Amino acid sequence: MLIALGFLGIGFVILGLGAELMVRGSSTIALKMGISPLIIGLTVVAFGTSAPELAVSIQSTLNGRSSLALGNVIGSNIANIGLILGLMAIIRPINIELQLIKKQIPLVIASSLFMWLLLIDGEIGFIDGIFLCCALLGFLFFSYTQAKKDAAACELIASNPIISVPKKPTPFYIFILIIGVVMLVYGCTIFVDSAVELAQLLGISEAVIGLSIVAIGTSVPELATSLIAAYKNEPGLAVGNIIGSNLYNILGILGITALLDSIIGTEFNLVDFGVMLAYALVLLPFAWTNLQISRKEGFVLLGGYIAYMFYLFPSM
Repeated sequence: MLIALGFLGIGFVILGLGAELMVRGSSTIALKMGISPLIIGLTVVAFGTSAPELAVSIQSTLNGRSSLALGNVIGSNIANIGLILGLMAIIRPINIELQLIKKQIPLVIASSLFMWLLLIDGEIGFIDGIFLCCALLGFLFFSYTQAKKDAAACELIASNPIISVPKKPTPFYIFILIIGVVMLVYGCTIFVDSAVELAQLLGISEAVIGLSIVAIGTSVPELATSLIAAYKNEPGLAVGNIIGSNLYNILGILGITALLDSIIGTEFNLVDFGVMLAYALVLLPFAWTNLQISRKEGFVLLGGYIAYMFYLFPSM
C-alpha cells in the first residue's frame, strides 16, 4: 500500500507541474499573438487548469475504467466549489462581479442539469458527447462576444499572476508547453494506475476513488491558482478560474471523453449528482448577498465538503 501511495504522490506532483507549465506556455503564446487577456483567462487558463482532469478521464476511459473518469469530473466540480472556494473565502472574503451572477454561474447550473439528464439512461454515449462539445463551443463563442462588448472586462485578468508579460522568445514558451503536455500524459498514467491499485487494496470502488482522491489530485492547478489569487486579492481571477473549470469539466472533458468511448454512470447515485448540483445552486444566493462570499459562507462550503467525504468514507 505504501508503494501505491508513493506513486500516487509522484503522479500528483507531475500532474500539477505539467498543468502549470502548460498554462504558462499556452497563455504567453496567446498574449504574443495579440489575443485578449480576458479571452485567455476564460479559455486557455481555465482549460489549462482542467487539463489533468481531461488527461485522467481519457486515460481511464480508454482502459475501461469510465467510472473513474466520471467520478473524477463530478468530484472535481464538488471540490472546486466546496474545498477551493471554501478555503479561499476563509482566507479572504471573495468579491463577486455581477456578470458572473447573471451569466456564468447560471451556465454552471444549466450544464450540471444537462449532464444529469444525459445520464438518466446510465451512460454518456457518442451522440451525447457531440451535444456536450457543441455546448462548449457555444460557451466559447458566448465568452468571445461578451468580451468584445465589454472593453473594460479585458482588464480583469491583466494582473493574473499566472500570465506574466512575455519577455523570452516564443520558441521558449512553445518548449514549455510541450514539456507540460508530456508531463501531464506521464503524470496521469502514474496517478490513475496508482489510484486504481489503491482502491483494490482498500476494497473501495473506482467510483469512490474518482470522487475523492483522484478528484482532489486533479484539482491541484485550480487550488494553487485560486489560493494564490485570493491571497493576492484577485477575486475575479480566482472565481473565474473555478467557474470556467467547472464548465470545461462537464462540457469539454465529458464531451471529448465520450467521443472516444461511452462513459458508464451506473455506479453513482443521486447523492453524488445532488451534491454537485447543490454546490452550483448555492453559489447564486451566496454570491448575490452583498456581491460577496463571506468567511461564514466559506466555512459552510468547506463544512459541506468535509461532510461529503465522511459520506464517501463512513469508517473515517
